Amino acid sequence: MRHSRAGRYQWGVNVRTLFGGKKDFRDPSIFHRVSLVAFFAWVGLGADGLSSSAYGPAEAFRSLGQGHYYMAIFLAVAVALTVFIISYGYSRIIEQFPQGGGGYVVASKHLGALPGLVSGSALLVDYVLTIAVSVASAGDAVFNFLPDGWHHYKLVAILGVLLFLTIMNLRGVKESIVVLTPIFIVFLLTHAVVIIGAIAVNAGEAGAVAHSVAHDFHADTTALGFGAMGLIFMRAFALGGGTFTGIEAVSNGLAIMREPRVRTGKRTMVLMATSLSITAGGILIVYLLMHVDREMAKPEHAGQTLNYVMSDVFAGHWTIAGLKVGKIFVVLTIVSEGALLIVAAQAGFVDGPRVMSNMALDQWLPSRFASLSEQLTMHNGVYLMAGAAAAVLVYTNGDLDTLVVMYSINVFLTFSLSNLAMMRHWWRVRRQGAWKWPMAIHALGFVVCASILAITCVEKFTEGGWITLVITGVVIGLCLWVKRHYRQVARTLQELSRELSLEGVPGVPPPVGELDPKKPIAVILAGGYGGLGIHTLLQIPRVFPNQFDQAMFVSVGVIDAGTFKGETEVAALEAKTSADLGKYVDLARTQMGWRAGTKSGLGTEAVAELERLCREVHAQFPRAVFFAGKLVFRQESWWQRLMHNETAHAVQRRLELDGVTMVVLPIRMARLSR
Repeated sequence: MRHSRAGRYQWGVNVRTLFGGKKDFRDPSIFHRVSLVAFFAWVGLGADGLSSSAYGPAEAFRSLGQGHYYMAIFLAVAVALTVFIISYGYSRIIEQFPQGGGGYVVASKHLGALPGLVSGSALLVDYVLTIAVSVASAGDAVFNFLPDGWHHYKLVAILGVLLFLTIMNLRGVKESIVVLTPIFIVFLLTHAVVIIGAIAVNAGEAGAVAHSVAHDFHADTTALGFGAMGLIFMRAFALGGGTFTGIEAVSNGLAIMREPRVRTGKRTMVLMATSLSITAGGILIVYLLMHVDREMAKPEHAGQTLNYVMSDVFAGHWTIAGLKVGKIFVVLTIVSEGALLIVAAQAGFVDGPRVMSNMALDQWLPSRFASLSEQLTMHNGVYLMAGAAAAVLVYTNGDLDTLVVMYSINVFLTFSLSNLAMMRHWWRVRRQGAWKWPMAIHALGFVVCASILAITCVEKFTEGGWITLVITGVVIGLCLWVKRHYRQVARTLQELSRELSLEGVPGVPPPVGELDPKKPIAVILAGGYGGLGIHTLLQIPRVFPNQFDQAMFVSVGVIDAGTFKGETEVAALEAKTSADLGKYVDLARTQMGWRAGTKSGLGTEAVAELERLCREVHAQFPRAVFFAGKLVFRQESWWQRLMHNETAHAVQRRLELDGVTMVVLPIRMARLSR
């Protein structure tokens, strides 16, 4: 036993070292210490949008096709305007929903539960693909420098990076962002040098470029007409839609931002929109100024990304004292780009579990996805996001082209629903003040996003788009099934509560005196006041007649993603837990004539906190027998264990190791077993 405990202790030390120390949610400063100021929020959430400049502008530029690259100047303007339109729309969402939730919450409130489910499911798939696209694109950027013989190790390297990010996010959101901040800064500096430097160097050719654009534009209007030109432009604009992905991340992750959250969120949105529009638009202009399309045709640039070619043409020839500093700068630029894509995966790890927790609180997903770890992270969500991203990477073999198509579809589905929801909101409140300008912006955003969504689905349906639609449909179906199951359980428990209701039943004289530590006492592990706890209490005298005349009710208020938002929410949870226990005490005293008491606590993990409380009770009442109720299905399966926690049996196993008696009383759910 001594060896076993030492082994467990050593394992505990190793896990604590790997994932970080336990955080005390009771510490008044904890919300301040784990939250993010605008700069770190820009790094952790804005990096998702900014990193899309690694593949979005390149996809748009290539989609223009030979002879139409002059349209890049118009694309740059359109990209900048679209970024600010979408960002403005999400800034208004931040104002309306200061607790966060973004597209899922706004669609649920203003469009209804089912549109909210569609938006939430699309976001979940989108954030899985955010992680997959980011690490795959990082792999492409870094492996540009490696020999071809090394490329078959790329998928393994990508999965290794994914594992690293998973561990970092299990340690805590702020910890992971602080570690990755230098990468973000290097990316900004190197790309600013390339964009500003290339435009400055070629400023003298502005007249020639303008003349070339005007000439090509006139030639296209004569040969194709405005209609065909518009289709070419819209196709390139839509297929480069990956540029706009990540803008929604700020509104979804608002809950982790420093107070005042709305101001912090809006500042973060301004930083992200400005940096993304300048970077993405600037890259498109540099492509045109430096004739990257021609450079791509040269043998030395075969198989390289457009951004690599752009950097190499601009700086690759720099030398100082015979040292090829230009090549060093190019390597630093592209490596920082690849590394930023790894930082961008943070948005998936930060916002994906938060969307899952919001959906779990609404019972679209199993409730365990709203739980927090000792490090106050949504660890179950992190595990699922990482596992799903790994599966996608293995399925596509890390192919970025397929992943970007899969990625772009869902984000624009969410964008469209969010803008439509806000249009409905402003229409409802149109009599309360200025509404026409916000309505117009959201309407424009809806048209742009819905158009990009439609074009991407049509153009890329057979190239991977159908996979995203199928996966999203499956997620929606699973969520509907989970919701149906929880509703059936709730109805059954409500019926049980009505059957066990003692309203109108004559009471008995309340007992006199305090709890006696020398006498047997029934200790009932109770959750919220309802059928499960009442059934457990009333079963005790039937199963053990004349054995008990006093009871202790023990309950834990679980700190989950819904309550870990501030000191007020934690205090409210504590008050509710005490109030529910008070109802059980009144029931035991007035209807059963038992002396009764309570013991409660708060914790992120119910089993550990219940075990602690039970040990304290047993130390005070040596003859205590512990009781808990458990839902029992006729044919129990793994998914039922996933949907409903195993708290009762988990606590029972831990207490029995110390020789403490605990009885689990079953509540049969026969109608749900069919």
